[in-house]
Amino acid sequence: MALANRDELRLPPLLRLMAAVAALTIILPIAALLWRAQWGTFFQDIATSSAMSALRLSFVTAFITTAICLLFGIPLAFYLARSNTWLATVIRVLINLPLVMPPLVGGLALLMLFGRRGIIGGPIYDATGFLLPFSTPAVVVAQVFVAMPFMVISVEGVLRGIDPSFASTASSLGATPWTVLRRVVLPLARPGLLAGAVLTFARALGEFGATALFAGNREGITQTMPLAIYTAFNGGGVSTSAAIALAILLMAAAFGIMIATKAWYPKKKQP
Repeated sequence: MALANRDELRLPPLLRLMAAVAALTIILPIAALLWRAQWGTFFQDIATSSAMSALRLSFVTAFITTAICLLFGIPLAFYLARSNTWLATVIRVLINLPLVMPPLVGGLALLMLFGRRGIIGGPIYDATGFLLPFSTPAVVVAQVFVAMPFMVISVEGVLRGIDPSFASTASSLGATPWTVLRRVVLPLARPGLLAGAVLTFARALGEFGATALFAGNREGITQTMPLAIYTAFNGGGVSTSAAIALAILLMAAAFGIMIATKAWYPKKKQP
């Protein structure tokens, strides 16, 4: 039902002021970063060997992380959306833990699992000499740990909103479970899949804490863009101007992804 008067939705002056303050807490730091950027040397800053290495590693690992989260996160989201058991509840809580725990805690947990004396890493190292931490694959593992919840939450939410009768009807017509999933469920869940992929990629691209502790900060091997930015302000790696340029590049990538995602969403018809 259309509103007769849109003025009725106007906030009181005090609430409008509070809303402006909330918006400025995000806008002002971004504006300050853009203000301090050395635009005359922007492309030279991001074209240094250290910056390009961090940029390339960040995007490659973020794409790999997103693919892994899509592959394994969709089945988990499907299970959580279709199950109301106590086990599903416990798994849902545990899956969401990386969203609220400090990233460094996640990195420490990964070390306890895959480290030289870890529960899994220890026996593997003793048998083969292979050590996962402080390697490029460790960057992906850390990113998957912190980004997987975004995929699962996004897809589960959409799956819960899909009418089960669609899948039931397809099954009654002879469709196999794989066909129902591929031809019915996943197309209906496309908005959630897209949102999950975008959030997962963006989270992986900006991951810092777990990566720093579990994968280290080795240029060309584990130094992603967030780590390169951090290194620049601690007297090493890329210059400060390059760090600011990389930070702006990260923001631009996230902004572009969100704009592209919004353009892909189906337009809702106005009543």
